Parts: sequence; structure tokens; C-alpha cells
Amino acid sequence: MTTRRLTTAQALVAFLTRQHTERNGIRHRFITGTWGIFGHGNVAGIGQALLEPGSAGMPYYQGRNEQAMVHAAVGYARQCGRLSAHAVTTSIGPGATNLVTGAALATVNHLPVLLLPGDTFAARPADPVLQQLEAPYAGDVSVNDCLRPVSRHFDRITRPEALIPAALQAMRVLADPAETGAVTLALPQDVQVEAYDWPEEFFAERVWQVRAPVPDAHQLAEAVGAFRAARRPLLIAGGGVHHSGAETVLKIFAEATGIPVASTQAGKGSLPHDHPADVGGIGHTGTATADELARAADLVIGVGTRYSDFTTASSTLFQNPDVRFVNLNITGFDAHKMGAQQVVGDARVALQSLKTSLRGHRVPDAYVAEYSEAKARWEERVTAAYAAPDEDARPTQVQVLGVLDSLVTHQDILINAAGSLPGDLHKLWRTRSRDQYHVEYGYSCMGYEIPAAIGVQLAAPGRPVWALVGDGTYLMNPTEIVTAVQERLPLKVVILQNHGYASIGGLSESVGAERFGTAYRFREPDGSYTGAPLPVDLAANAGSLGMRVIRADTVRDLREALTEARRSDGPTCVYVETRTPDTVSGAPAAQAWWDVPVAETATRPSTVKAREEYDRQAAARRRHL
Repeated sequence: MTTRRLTTAQALVAFLTRQHTERNGIRHRFITGTWGIFGHGNVAGIGQALLEPGSAGMPYYQGRNEQAMVHAAVGYARQCGRLSAHAVTTSIGPGATNLVTGAALATVNHLPVLLLPGDTFAARPADPVLQQLEAPYAGDVSVNDCLRPVSRHFDRITRPEALIPAALQAMRVLADPAETGAVTLALPQDVQVEAYDWPEEFFAERVWQVRAPVPDAHQLAEAVGAFRAARRPLLIAGGGVHHSGAETVLKIFAEATGIPVASTQAGKGSLPHDHPADVGGIGHTGTATADELARAADLVIGVGTRYSDFTTASSTLFQNPDVRFVNLNITGFDAHKMGAQQVVGDARVALQSLKTSLRGHRVPDAYVAEYSEAKARWEERVTAAYAAPDEDARPTQVQVLGVLDSLVTHQDILINAAGSLPGDLHKLWRTRSRDQYHVEYGYSCMGYEIPAAIGVQLAAPGRPVWALVGDGTYLMNPTEIVTAVQERLPLKVVILQNHGYASIGGLSESVGAERFGTAYRFREPDGSYTGAPLPVDLAANAGSLGMRVIRADTVRDLREALTEARRSDGPTCVYVETRTPDTVSGAPAAQAWWDVPVAETATRPSTVKAREEYDRQAAARRRHL
């Protein structure tokens, strides 16, 4: 047997360069780069391996924060349709634990990322070592065990030869559309540098077929029967539509059947905004059109959705007493939800099969006319919210979106994750292409936007990539601006300064907590944060990190600044201080409820009133069994 003598780290890097995915006959390199911050736990192992001449095929990206490196890898994987991914390497200790939030985000969103944290010595020549957390109840526990519950697969490589089955298992999980997420291979620092005679077959080129399982014929037949019996069906497009590349099939299906299509945050863009069947976002942050259709629907078809509480309005949205559910999903775990008839399989394959079986079937013309008229009325509300009649006034947040909406094309990609922006975007944004709308709302992680934009820009060079961030989100994780500058990436960061956690402030007020602890202001003598706004200059901060910054004080300035940023070939920041929305320029209120429990006993009148409203809304909850 022919062998090659390499360290464990060198063997892992060489192995990763030979992995590919294939879907629909098109092959993609799987692990196309490695992000890393080096410390004593990985500098001599993975760090040295990335330097080796034989590993020249593995690009390296220098990060500033370990969590942010995972976010960048996740953004890259999503833009690549999960067919290519990045690895992330860290030292032991805080470098490893900083991975946890990013790993949870990747796993919640079913997006592949390979995590390679260093670990304490397997041989324990010194115990403890620097940054080691000792667990008195277990000698084999390290901080990397924090990654177990947020990883789809976890392994610790305590001997070089153990890498062979572990690496193959890692690739299998990463390439599996039903199982994918964060995969962690914890690498003790002594094992990383230990040499071993590796069989050459380990480094053979491998192709991992991204499977598209065909649904069971009986499940399809039952679903067809439910479709034909329905008079008011509604299809909910989730992230699985994008993951399976089912957008074109969905478009053909909707046109053939006339069934309206609402979308979750992850599914938005499954149809372009101007498609006749697209009725916008659904749930707490959805449109009036989609939510009213949901309330009266007698059949709800969930395609690639996991039915989060935002989608179901905390189980209050689907109010037709006769409503039934059919779920098309690649996992039985999600397909069974809402007491649904299950169609377990790839979304694209399942929709294609349903279209064929339903040939000639179409919803009543009156139903099409009903939702078409409602869609037109909502579009008028969007136009009114976007309007900025005074070009010399400070813009509201929604008017910022309106100006951006007037400038972008189908080439632009918008990235957001947290705060009040996801709600405004879900309701109002006019999505023009399948991948324009990139809102991470599975984990809704503040600080995701800027590093994710870097990953997206690496995956989509030449396209305008916008990271939309509020001041709270910006302060969470601005450090990767340095990486964007270093890599000369022309991403565009739009900072909306509203002096605090505006989204949570509004929520706090609605639940009787009176915006406690949500404003960025000086502390007053009574202990409250109600003083003057803090003299924090985020534009100066972005500029100090190397980014070109354009300040916009008015709507007119904003239009010029966004136009200039879009043309820029380097990293550019547009900074705008927004004004409080009024009844004309604000986003429409929530069209459905969201369950955030309110204190059952309280002395403050605001809380007592909020609890009364909570009890009224909660009475509409129902379990779909």
C-alpha cells in the first residue's frame, strides 16, 4: 500500500482540497478556503499545514473575531447554495468558545461550515495547559464540548489515524441536505503535529452527491387529493425552496395552479415580488395580504419551512376551523409539524411531481381576483411608506429602504439579521432575484451582517453586496471591516443610527417594560438611561478601520451617497441618522401577533394593560393536530 508521511494537520488540509460536491451533474469544489486566527493551539499544526507547498490549493482568510469568521463562512455557503463551504480554525480556549454562537447560527439555518478548533493535549504531558478549563468530574472534557449541542456532528481526533473515518463522516454530514450544519472536528494540539503514514487512497478525489430524494408515491397521492379538495389553498415558501434550487419549478407550479405563494424570512425571493402569485411575507412580520389569506385558508402547503413562531404568529394565524396542512420537506422532523400530511423529499422534485399530478387543476378565478386585488392594495401601502416628500428632511428607516429600493437591480444582494430591519424588509422589500434577500432570521444574530457580507462577496464577486446594520448590531461586531479592507472587497455597509436597541425598545414598550435598558443614553441621577444620546461616532469608527465613509444627513444626501457607494470598487460605508417614523413614513404595523409573555402580576399600569392585551391575543392560539 502506497503511503504519504504527513502530520495530522497536513493530511487534513490535503484531504479537504480533494473534496467536491455534485448536483444536477455540476461539480463544485466543496471546501474552498479556511478562515483562521492562530494561537498556541493551532499555529504549529493547522497554521503550518496551510503553509506547506502541498497545501497551496487551500486559500487562507485572516479573521479578527472567531464568531465573525463563522458568520463569513455561513454567508459564503448560503450564497453558494450549500454546494461549497469554508472551514474555520481557532486555538484552544476563548478562540474555540467564540465559535459557539456562529455554530448555532449555521446549524439552525442548515448551512454547512467545518469548524477546526484546537484542543488540549491528548497525551497530557502537562495538565493543565494554558487556557485549559479543568472539569473535576471528567478528564476528557474541554471547552470544545460546548460545541456539541450546536453541531450536527462532533468528533475529537485523539490519534492521527482516527482522522480518516472522522474526516469522511464530516464530509458526509456537510454534504447531506437534510443533516447539514456546523460540523466540529476538535484537534488536540499535539495530535495536529504528529506524523503518520497515510494511505494515498485517503487523498483521492471524492465527489459527494447532494441527494434529492424522491417522495413516496403514497404520500404524493394523498397530497394531490388534498389539493383537489381545497378551495382556498395557500403555499408557504421556506428556505428549503432556495436550498433545493426549486424557484423555477415553484414559479411554474404557481402559474399552473393559481395558488398564492407567501414566504418566510428564509424563503423570501422564491418568487420575485412582481410575480402575480407572490403575496409577500407571512406571519408576524408579514403582509396583510398573506396573513388574511392564511387566516381563511382551508389548505396550507408548507414547502421547506420549519414553522417558526414568527411564521405561525405563535399558533394564532391559521384560523379556518377546517384548515389542513400538507408539508413538503426533506426531513420528516419538519414535515410532520402542524399535524400535516407529509411529503418527505426534495422540494424541487416534490413540486415537479405535484405539478404533473395536478395537471389541469386550478383554484377558482374568484380566489385569484381576491388575492390579486389585496396584493395591489398592499403595494400601494409600500409605496406610501417608502415615499419621502421632503428631500431635505432626515429619513426614517423605512425611507432609507425606499431610497435603496429605487437604486438596486436584480444583481444586488441585501444582508440583514437582527433588530427592526428584518420586520420592515419582510413586509416591504421588493425582491428582484432568488438570492437578493439574505436575512438571517433563524437565529437572528446581531453582528452577523458585516462578516456574512464578506462571505457573500467572496462567493459573488462583481455583484453589489449591502450589509444593512443598526447601531446596536454594528457595535456587536464591526471588526471584520478590517478584513474587507485587507481583501479589497467592495462591500457596502449602511449604518442606521437610532441611538439604541430600537426593535427591542418597541417590543419592551408593548409588553409593559417601558423601553427599560434599550436606549444608548447617559445615565440620569435616578438611575435610568434617559439622558442625552451618547457622543458615539460610528462613522468615525468605520473610517478608523479603513473603510471609506459617506455621511448622509437628508434624503437627498442619502440618495447621492447610496448611488456613490453602489459604484464604488472598494469597501464603502454610508452613515445615516434616522428619525422616528410618523404615521405616514413608518412601516405598517404588525399584521399578526407574536407571543412574548407579559408579567402576570405587576403594579405598573403599563404592564397591567399589556397583560390584558396579551390574554386577549393568546386566547386565539390553537394546536393543529
